[in-house]
Amino acid sequence: MSSRLQKIYKEEIKNSLQEKMKYKSSMEVPAITKITINVGLGQAVKDKKVVEQAVGDIEKISGQKPVTTKAKKSIANFGLREGMPIGCKVTLRKDKMYEFLDRLISIAIPRIRDFRGFSRKSFDGRGNYTLGIKEQIIFPEIDYEKIDSIRGLDIAITTSAKNDDEARMLLEEFNFPFRR
Repeated sequence: MSSRLQKIYKEEIKNSLQEKMKYKSSMEVPAITKITINVGLGQAVKDKKVVEQAVGDIEKISGQKPVTTKAKKSIANFGLREGMPIGCKVTLRKDKMYEFLDRLISIAIPRIRDFRGFSRKSFDGRGNYTLGIKEQIIFPEIDYEKIDSIRGLDIAITTSAKNDDEARMLLEEFNFPFRR
């Protein structure tokens, strides 16, 4: 069973992009390959429960268990030791990726306060887009009464586009809210 956004991509967006970009083959049309959600936890150095809370939040948001990231080297000024958990991340592909993107665009982003659109400059030059969200409470899966603190998260959308313009057109076809 494929998600709503995946059906829209296969039936409408792919054909539309093939006509606009004048591709000879439908395999040339860019697609979203994966979405990575990352949370960095600076407070985890002092309190170990912060990591557990963040893992629980990301698991609710993504529908998949995240991996805890560990410090690669010790930094004495921050009280950080090598191997300490300092964040968590999850990589979504295929059905779960489209489900998450659908919930992000249609439910979560409209709940952001004073939202005027995402920057068009957050592309990396290879067709991938990264955005930061300041509060995890914009997702309806998170119960506002049960959170210990408000955390931000980074969302990286990786596409098969060759350049930023192709990726921008792909995301605009998904009705991704860019700043005008």
